[in-house]
Amino acid sequence: MTTRIPVTIEGNLTGDPEHGTSEGGNDYARFTVAVNDRRLNETTNRWEDAGTVFHRVVVFSQQSRHVADSLRKGDSVIVAGDLRFGTYVDKETGQTRETRDVVADNVGASLKFASVAVDRAPKATSPGADASGPVVAPVSYTGAGIAR
Repeated sequence: MTTRIPVTIEGNLTGDPEHGTSEGGNDYARFTVAVNDRRLNETTNRWEDAGTVFHRVVVFSQQSRHVADSLRKGDSVIVAGDLRFGTYVDKETGQTRETRDVVADNVGASLKFASVAVDRAPKATSPGADASGPVVAPVSYTGAGIAR
């Protein structure tokens, strides 16, 4: 049994997303988000940086391609997903290390300080996904009347 810890983070990309394909054929994108904490200094009444936390993020499938194509270093993003913990053995020291990653369900550009243009992609991936459907003109354009 695993513990599901849902998280939402907002921050800036520290580098361009790395896009690849796993041995099993699954697309993924990896990137790091820097989340800056700011606090109001009540003595000076000014906002001050209070530290940065770095979160490693991985996203899969079609969304990974969109992330790699759309986002760049420094972009402000919002990530929603699950916090996952893991361990591995360091090859150099032989010590067991812990990892903490966010497995993203949704990744989006933050619109707080930027604007974006949305280029919608089809939800389906079959050949019919790009096919256009029937085109129908409204009755008012055809000159046909309504018979009762």
